[in-house]
Amino acid sequence: MEGGARSRPLEGTVAVVTGATSGIGLEIALGLARAGARTVVVGRGEDRARDVARGVAERSGNPLVESVGVSDLALRAEQRRLAELLAARYPGIGVLVNNAGALFTRRDVTPDGLERTFALNVLAPFVLSERLAASLRAVRGGRVVNISSGAHRGQRIVLGDLQMSRRYSGWTAYGRSKLELLLLTREFARRFGADGPTVNAVHPGFVRTGFAQNNGGWTARFVRFAARIAGRTPEHGADTPVFVATDASIRGVTGEYFADRRIRPGSHVSRDPALATRLFDAVNAIAAE
Repeated sequence: MEGGARSRPLEGTVAVVTGATSGIGLEIALGLARAGARTVVVGRGEDRARDVARGVAERSGNPLVESVGVSDLALRAEQRRLAELLAARYPGIGVLVNNAGALFTRRDVTPDGLERTFALNVLAPFVLSERLAASLRAVRGGRVVNISSGAHRGQRIVLGDLQMSRRYSGWTAYGRSKLELLLLTREFARRFGADGPTVNAVHPGFVRTGFAQNNGGWTARFVRFAARIAGRTPEHGADTPVFVATDASIRGVTGEYFADRRIRPGSHVSRDPALATRLFDAVNAIAAE
């Protein structure tokens, strides 16, 4: 990641973006392609991912844009299949952006028996980061960027009920998932160490995308209204993730939480190293089932 022209810092680098067929993920993929990366668009549906990749190539002027379609990234088998496919196809991955995520107002359980918010927002990025570690380590200066959220603030971790089976709220589940992802970011950074890829989390801001529209009803209407009033454009939301994935000024910075291109402390809970280790072990056990 150290070669190339100033405007194309990712020349010769493979960059993978999940949830890249719309919204922030699409704009992140576009930004990485413009930075010269061989960009891999991961999204739901082979045809859709292929069409989006073609559009990213045209808009960026970078022909090296490829696609991988998934059926449902909340499923363990699909997470593992994706990781295996990416590792085989790209033995060296310079950037991994774990962007795929969603909010579910009603508790839904996947065929694996996992609460869907946890499975998609937490387990999927965990499995990809863990199983692509060798590919990430193969590239000097590799970076993992996890899309967290300011919604993590005010949340707590309940290690004995990560699936929220006792009491469920969609907004709480979403906020907890982003806190869990931030804690896992810090723990991955510690475990990868100074010689491994950096791992950082990003708050993209409240962005005008299709976020929460899968729920329908008042939730979808409220989010649409709020986004019209106070939401950022997807391009603005993608700015900090692309910055963290590409900028030379933060080379070697790891285990941090960024917003508006600056390091932020995150909540007090998100900075608990002992909790991060315990959560990592708990999620790892679920991933191994």
